Amino acid sequence: MTIKVVAKHYVKPEKVEDYIDLSKELVKETLKEEGCIEYGLYQDSENPLILTMIEEWEDNKCLEKHFNSEHFKKIVPLMADLCENETEINVYNKIE
Repeated sequence: MTIKVVAKHYVKPEKVEDYIDLSKELVKETLKEEGCIEYGLYQDSENPLILTMIEEWEDNKCLEKHFNSEHFKKIVPLMADLCENETEINVYNKIE
């Protein structure tokens, strides 16, 4: 069963470019992971301070491996420091 993850981040105005730079590194490394179908950063068309990571994984096992990957543990805390609010994360199971 495929899994979709939508992680919505509210980035500090002066930190948007730094956030995007870190995200590019995270995306590049994550796309190499086993079970990663899609992984990309999207910017809200009306509010450029809202940056959302939209992901698709083969299953929960692959997603858990991602959370424990070296690049995730290194980059995600740096990204969190650039945000104003807590990240909103929704995980969806595809209905077949």
